[in-house]
Amino acid sequence: MVAIQLFNEIGSIFRNTPTFALVLETLLLITVIWLLLHKRGGGRRRQLSKEEEDRIIAAYEPEPLVADTDPNHPLLRTRIVQSKVGKHIKVDGHDCLNLGSHNYLGFLEDQEILEEACKSLRKYGVGSCGPRGFYGTMDVHLDLEDRIAKFMNLEEAIVYSYGFSTVASAIPAYAKRGDIIFVDEAVNFAIQKGLDASRSTIAFFKHNDVQDLERLLIEQEKRDQENPKKALKTRRFLVAEGIYMNTGEICPLPELVALRQKYKLRLFIDESISFGTLGKGGHGVTEHFNVDRDEIDLISAGMEGSMATVGGFCVGSHFIAEHQRLSGLGYIFSASLPPMLTQAAISALDRFEREPQIFEQLQSKAKSLHEKFSGFSKLTLRGDELSPVKHLYLAQPAENFDEELKLLTEVADKCIAKGVAVVQSAYLQNRERKPVRPSIRIAVNRLLEDSDIATAFEVIESVSSTVL
Repeated sequence: MVAIQLFNEIGSIFRNTPTFALVLETLLLITVIWLLLHKRGGGRRRQLSKEEEDRIIAAYEPEPLVADTDPNHPLLRTRIVQSKVGKHIKVDGHDCLNLGSHNYLGFLEDQEILEEACKSLRKYGVGSCGPRGFYGTMDVHLDLEDRIAKFMNLEEAIVYSYGFSTVASAIPAYAKRGDIIFVDEAVNFAIQKGLDASRSTIAFFKHNDVQDLERLLIEQEKRDQENPKKALKTRRFLVAEGIYMNTGEICPLPELVALRQKYKLRLFIDESISFGTLGKGGHGVTEHFNVDRDEIDLISAGMEGSMATVGGFCVGSHFIAEHQRLSGLGYIFSASLPPMLTQAAISALDRFEREPQIFEQLQSKAKSLHEKFSGFSKLTLRGDELSPVKHLYLAQPAENFDEELKLLTEVADKCIAKGVAVVQSAYLQNRERKPVRPSIRIAVNRLLEDSDIATAFEVIESVSSTVL
């Protein structure tokens, strides 16, 4: 009686179950049975003998930890500096005029800054041996942050101990997975690493091409209209450099600000080169274009150029600085900036405020060098005339990247031997977002005389004509 009742209930279930569900369940049952039988019958392997195991192990060759590297690769060659770095430098035994160091204002050889740094060394010692959150914060760090904020006329600043990690930490502190970042394709490697760490969607636009940027923004706007729910959760960022390290060109800041306002973007500007070099007071690209700094959400800069020290900073609103104290990886996990180098940055700011004419002097030298170096017969010059960073390329491109790099390295070596220190730009080509053409990077120093520029031109012209 019980069996009959059970049979009737099962029949009722089958009658009430849709046909597609029955077919699906039957296929799943067959698949499970097949897998079980296959695992039992075909999963067994022949047991290897001890001799066979030893032979396989002996023949095993692991892949090398590092691939073969050309020992003559230009990036592996080290030029030895045997003197204090300044307007002049001794490289590999040669006394040279220095056009390779990013010592734009000549502060590396400033005696006043050196003496103030030495006083700080005697008071605080060499370093802190701790990050800012763990006994690494000293009064000079707070003084520097306060001075930078006041100099830029913004609410608050945060100081990092390494220039590269500044913007590389700042970007992922705000941009996360699901956000979209519009970026100039020529940005420096530190920005690229920050983009990688953010895990955001990256949209590159052509270098300094505002029309191409707006094309990408219009496309994104259309996607937002198709999926408004996702659009509400997607934050949009725009990242650029004040002066681009890889090209020496100034960004079109007024146009970028206009697009920021039109498309509701958060604008980040890296002023590692433009800070302390552009504008009447050295305030950077915002002063150069007379743009209100409140239009920029975050300004970052390395202090390893115009300030002639180490480290970097971000400056903006109170929220911008405070958020990085909890989310900026380079700030949280790195030992704080050595006090003597912090004092050197403070002393550099003193000079900025006390002698604003130094910025006009640097810009004048940059213009003079730009005009003179535009006359090379075998090389072409790239960069804005006001930029302290310029690039020299082969006027007649070589067959490939390696050949161009080899020729430019030879030009640099022979210039050093003749008393002018220049250096070919170094890039990790397999890591760069876009291949960067080899060049000789020129760094302008405020202390250069017209005779120095003329001598440098003659040496580079003579060497390049011989080599090329």
